[in-house]
Amino acid sequence: MSIRAYKQTSESRADTQADTITKHAPLVKRIAFHLMSRLPPSVQMDDLVQAGMIGLLEAARNYDASQGASFETYAGIRIRGAMLDEIRKGDWAPRSLHRKVREISKAISEVEAEKGTHSKDVEIAKRAGMSLNEYYQTLQDASGYRVFSLEDLPEGDESMMDSIGDRIKGPHEAVEDDLFTQALADAIDTLPERERLVMSLYYKEELNLRETGEVLGVSESRVCQIHAQALARLKSKMTEWTT
Repeated sequence: MSIRAYKQTSESRADTQADTITKHAPLVKRIAFHLMSRLPPSVQMDDLVQAGMIGLLEAARNYDASQGASFETYAGIRIRGAMLDEIRKGDWAPRSLHRKVREISKAISEVEAEKGTHSKDVEIAKRAGMSLNEYYQTLQDASGYRVFSLEDLPEGDESMMDSIGDRIKGPHEAVEDDLFTQALADAIDTLPERERLVMSLYYKEELNLRETGEVLGVSESRVCQIHAQALARLKSKMTEWTT
């Protein structure tokens, strides 16, 4: 290939990528708005959009139509993954809160292993060495800081259900994802009824915490506590996938 032909091919590829990015830029804003409704007010929309545009650019560069996924599907996953990465980089929760979260998950696991049934709030708090007020405050703080998050199970991955990383997964990896998703679904089915309902409204119906509280007839802060407790309980049940 001549230098001229190579230059023309490169320019054509760049133009195609630019057109693709321009066409799908609204997708970045849609995903950012969707995430913003489920995040603390300290997370800035501009930061999410900027991270999402980087994800879109990477998707335009790396997309392989032969893998079978449409570009919009592939780009959506990469955009959301880039935004979640940006959120994780901005983890502002103090180490003491992370420590208390680990103690709560451990306490839930221990109490439920001993009882063979759901642990109660007062039992968890006592085992974790906290007063009931401190326990509820920790759940509230954890929910606000996003210390508990489904996307953080297993820890270190982009997303436990939605992200496919840097490429379309192969058959072996897809099977592993299916097994993990099934294990998570089974764990959710074992949650107490109210926690199970909160998970369904928040993740399946995609209501925010305020809307979930309206359905349940409780305050938004109480929903935050129930949501965080459900995630702590799930984390204790999914240890084999996170260690």
